[in-house]
Amino acid sequence: MAELKREETNDRFGNSPIKEKVSWLWSEYSVIIAFAIIFIVASIASPRFMDIDNLLNILMHVSIIGIVSLGMTIVMLSGGIDLSVGSVLALIGVVTVLALNATGSILAAVFVALAFGSFVGLLNGLMVAKGKIASFIATLGMMAGARSIALYLADGGSLSGEVTGFSAIANSSLWIFDYPIIIFIIMTVLTYVLMHKTRFGRYVYAIGSNEKAALLSAIRIDRVKLLVYSLAGLYVGVAAIIETSRLNSISSSSSGMLYELDAIAAVIIGGTRMTGGRGKIIGTFFGVLILGILSNMMNLMNISPHLQGFVKGLIIIVAVVFQKRE
Repeated sequence: MAELKREETNDRFGNSPIKEKVSWLWSEYSVIIAFAIIFIVASIASPRFMDIDNLLNILMHVSIIGIVSLGMTIVMLSGGIDLSVGSVLALIGVVTVLALNATGSILAAVFVALAFGSFVGLLNGLMVAKGKIASFIATLGMMAGARSIALYLADGGSLSGEVTGFSAIANSSLWIFDYPIIIFIIMTVLTYVLMHKTRFGRYVYAIGSNEKAALLSAIRIDRVKLLVYSLAGLYVGVAAIIETSRLNSISSSSSGMLYELDAIAAVIIGGTRMTGGRGKIIGTFFGVLILGILSNMMNLMNISPHLQGFVKGLIIIVAVVFQKRE
């Protein structure tokens, strides 16, 4: 009788519909729940947090890394990783300023940035898909190479644009929203549609879940990976345009520094698995916002900026631990 009662108790509490529903809600919406909690804590911790100017400043601050994170999400969903995004952003910025000064055309500079970003991403894709080099190693090499070329082209310093109108890209606004915020939101929507509503998105998820099974399903894995890394490079190109336009200059040594850490942190916090095949674009969007709120909260509380890297690293570890428990 005691064993029967114990089994009934387990059925009643251990496998109850309520527990299963709570588990499902946490699995699907954990990043949104975490965002809400952090937002509430931040609003309580500092009365200045809820100022509209401060909230817009957070959105503006995360727009660049947010765009990079969207591209990183696509890569990580495919089972890869891109460590080169920060250095490539600096290199694209340098090339963009050189093109801007040489042609005097903003349109030409923007085209060069997007084309060059896609080309660098394609090189990463070729190393991974055709060269069969692990994405970690391939993009690590690109990270070192891109930063070195950027330093060489800029003589180790900064380059300034000679066309003043170029700065309008990042410093103009529509109503109360600056253009970078609008670009970030639009690209989030477009990336969501691409990854969740198209055949390409289904292929990326399939490759990240089980590459061998995807190959047996007649998916052209090499082509998909080439497109994945090219898209990631394109996203970095968009971010580089905004970064360069913001001050109408680019630093070959400091621009894009540790952006790969921020992007990976945002993607993992958003629920995308390191092994690929599972994750959501909307999760990355909220992951970026969480990082932005944390940084802003630490600034408002006068916490040393040197500790922010520690906090981001700790968040990555905790997020991975929770993923393994699912």
